[in-house]
Amino acid sequence: MGGLLAGLLARAGTQVSLLARGEHLRSIRENGIRVETPEGAVTARVDASDSPADLPPAQALIVAVKTWQLPAALPGLGALLEPSGVAVPLLNGVEAADVLAASLGKERVCGGLCHVFAWIEAPGVIRRAGIPPRVTMGELFGHGREKLEELCAALRAAGAGCSVSAEIRTALWEKLLFVGPLGAVGAAARVAAGRLRSIGETRALLDRAMREVQAVAHASGASIADAAVASAMARVDALPPEGTTSMHRDLLAGRRSELDDLVGAVLRAAAGRVPVPAHEALYALLWPHELAARESR
Repeated sequence: MGGLLAGLLARAGTQVSLLARGEHLRSIRENGIRVETPEGAVTARVDASDSPADLPPAQALIVAVKTWQLPAALPGLGALLEPSGVAVPLLNGVEAADVLAASLGKERVCGGLCHVFAWIEAPGVIRRAGIPPRVTMGELFGHGREKLEELCAALRAAGAGCSVSAEIRTALWEKLLFVGPLGAVGAAARVAAGRLRSIGETRALLDRAMREVQAVAHASGASIADAAVASAMARVDALPPEGTTSMHRDLLAGRRSELDDLVGAVLRAAAGRVPVPAHEALYALLWPHELAARESR
């Protein structure tokens, strides 16, 4: 997601710096970052480094690491942000902004999320399927509205959908309601969206898991309407038959995943206040695979 948005922004003329590492960084430095979409492919040149000290501070910092990678990234993020700038985490789950705020200060952090179906095709090459990325941002702690509007305008000019929401915490829970259950049920069943949604028992499990997230969100102060659950199921039905979430792909490939940041986050927020038997079962089924991936690193 970070590479995708960086490539789109740079192509549209926005000054972009990219913090990257390994083969991804080497390829970006040598060839630029390439974004392949159903509409065509573009290559853009961006400043890139694996050291925050090499990059200029910015008015807006998009944080797009995996959720479990955020703690390791925190020490260098402050150097990438101007004193009046804002950091926008586009991570899955509902906990990332609070983690960032504890490090950078609440006045420098806003909330954000992105709906997109994209992956790293090769080092320095990002492929997107389906519709263009759709970014939602908003104030969490009463700061940053003007900077968010500027960033949103730049993203729109780059071809991404973008909006600034007054209910960003609810929006974060609504995304978790979609991506967490879909990833967990898909990984547990070991099937992609087309098969998952066509089998009555598996579809019913997905619906139960979504409604558990709805109940936990309500207990946590976010109001998710029944229409949002119906909308999430409609989005599952609209996915390509081979569609999977990144958590699903990581678990089946034996890589560390965001299981604890998605399913685990629901369990932590429920904290005995809300019954979440589907999430408890899914976590118990998938956690051994997650542990195996961590132990193999």
